[in-house]
Amino acid sequence: MSADPNHTSYDPAAEVVDLCRELIRIDTSNYGEQEGPGERKAAEYVAGLLDEVGISSNLYESEPGRTSLIARWGDGPGEPLLLHGHLDVVPAAAEDWQIDPFAGEIQDGYLWGRGTVDMKDFDAMVLSVVRARARAGAHPNRPLVLCFTADEEAGGHKGAEHLIKNHAEELADCTEAIGEVGGFTTTVRGKRIYLVEAAEKGMAWMRLTARGAAGHGSMINHDNAVTELAGAVARIGSYNWPVRLTPSMEVLMASVAQIAGTEATPENAAALVDEFESSARMLGAVIRNTTNPTMLEAGYKVNVIPTEAAAYVDGRFLPGYEDEFFATLAELCGENVTWDFISKQPPWASPYEGRIVDAMNQSILGEDPDGIVAPYLMSGGTDAKHFRKLGMQSYGFAPLKLPPDLDFGSLFHGVDERVPVDALEFGARVFDRFLDLA
Repeated sequence: MSADPNHTSYDPAAEVVDLCRELIRIDTSNYGEQEGPGERKAAEYVAGLLDEVGISSNLYESEPGRTSLIARWGDGPGEPLLLHGHLDVVPAAAEDWQIDPFAGEIQDGYLWGRGTVDMKDFDAMVLSVVRARARAGAHPNRPLVLCFTADEEAGGHKGAEHLIKNHAEELADCTEAIGEVGGFTTTVRGKRIYLVEAAEKGMAWMRLTARGAAGHGSMINHDNAVTELAGAVARIGSYNWPVRLTPSMEVLMASVAQIAGTEATPENAAALVDEFESSARMLGAVIRNTTNPTMLEAGYKVNVIPTEAAAYVDGRFLPGYEDEFFATLAELCGENVTWDFISKQPPWASPYEGRIVDAMNQSILGEDPDGIVAPYLMSGGTDAKHFRKLGMQSYGFAPLKLPPDLDFGSLFHGVDERVPVDALEFGARVFDRFLDLA
């Protein structure tokens, strides 16, 4: 039985705010290789929510406490659709925030807390919609695989990657996947544009190393590892990567150009990105490769020149431009600086066409007829990189209708992360419509 299109039999948004608050209150901070609370408590909470409406779950651990969940619901025709969200969040220092990042408080129409944007908001949308539909007997048109993962914030190696390597049978029949960071609004000249993620940059988290001659800090040393490394880091950090328009960004730029009364070209792409105002910084990163130095390590005493110096760089490369990225990086590093990978994951791109894309477009326009829907390429990385290894087409679709002055991109991993309460409720309604159409 499909849901009533007017949603008279149930309210898909009834629980979304409360569920998001409870998920935020479960601290799942991911410190990378350091100790952290893990995701087990959150996974057990999600399993309990699903069990209450008759949906059983399996919990899988890559190591103690690093827990992911998989559940199946619905028996409609066709291949199952994977809905995936991660349970971990990046750490938050409470002293830097206006409101305790793990209190789940509502203030000024916003729900505040670590994970409200990345990405317990989407977890809550999925759970609110699925629980409402399950209680009403409103089964989706195709089977759903619900997957809530560990470790996405550290590359997904202990979460999604563990699942596809060790429990692929749970996911292998899924041909399409929906995850985070898409379907949110940005504003161009008063027009709301909903950005659906249809591609991601590749990820190269790298450790750069320079070696030289150790010695006393008071003496001349022309083979100084710190000096060699510092030069490479400065070149990498200040390099102006050229504009490259990938297919999804060509579509988005064309949509913006039409609003602005011009044409989209590589030469005016940066100016068109500026039209996005609060989202310009985020979208400026997806028309070019990027390299950002993030950490430095060298030495142990002020008067000792060390043998080795190291730097860490977060590199992101566009689909189709991996060779250009690494060739340029080699030139910037020079002959005496080498690198190895902490994590290296390929870019991906899905075609922006077909039934599932139509479903995303129609579900948004069903709630906001004045909106414009367009694809975009995401600068960060998600678990989609792993699930695509099983052959799935992937999209980011966590719909949010946002105030035009909200710098949404800065809230990812930022201080005072928050989401409008009415945006959460809007997202749940859109996602409910989507399940009727997908």
